[in-house]
Amino acid sequence: MSTQARVLPDTGSLAVGDAKEQLRRVLREHRTVHHPHPEQGHNATCERLTSHILQAIAGMDTVAAYVSVGHEPCTRLLLKQLEESGTDVLLPVLGPHLSRSWGRLRAVADLAERSPGRPPEPSGEALPATAVADAQAVIVPALVVDRSGRRLGQGGGWYDRVLPLRRTGAPVFAVVHDDELVAGPLPVQAHDAPVDAVITPEQWFLLDGSAFAGGPAARAGRAQ
Repeated sequence: MSTQARVLPDTGSLAVGDAKEQLRRVLREHRTVHHPHPEQGHNATCERLTSHILQAIAGMDTVAAYVSVGHEPCTRLLLKQLEESGTDVLLPVLGPHLSRSWGRLRAVADLAERSPGRPPEPSGEALPATAVADAQAVIVPALVVDRSGRRLGQGGGWYDRVLPLRRTGAPVFAVVHDDELVAGPLPVQAHDAPVDAVITPEQWFLLDGSAFAGGPAARAGRAQ
């Protein structure tokens, strides 16, 4: 059974930047109340989400992902399974002079908070932002996604800058909670890069307008 999507406040009278900030406040508060962080690392919801992400990236040798924190949909179990399978995983790190960089996952046990306020990062060399071109897919966090692929992130601009650097043909998969896929439209600006698919604990599928619709990537899964 599908979880009912969130009903978002009407922000049509606001400037785009103000509309985004209002939606972020609402969505963060909702996550805090309705999507508590698993106390023991992962739970059945994490397992279903991990299964769908693995379906979406099946056969890929290198992917870019992220380390979940707080009330985000969990990726810790995913990273552990990718480590065990030998998949090459790129994770965001803060590089020299606060540059947006990547690091290679060595082991989940190696992840640590290396910069104040940042998600845990792998040790080792910081790779340039252009290293994302090594990835066959990019798995990104989001606060909400609409069915046309518009994504609202946390507002730091990380993925607005790195997604244009990905290789040609690499899909972008946004990971959200079940109720964070909405009809939209979400407010967007010129620099906002659309995503190709949404992955939730309940299901995953390509979104309207994706360049991969009808192709080999158009697999879809639903939780049993």
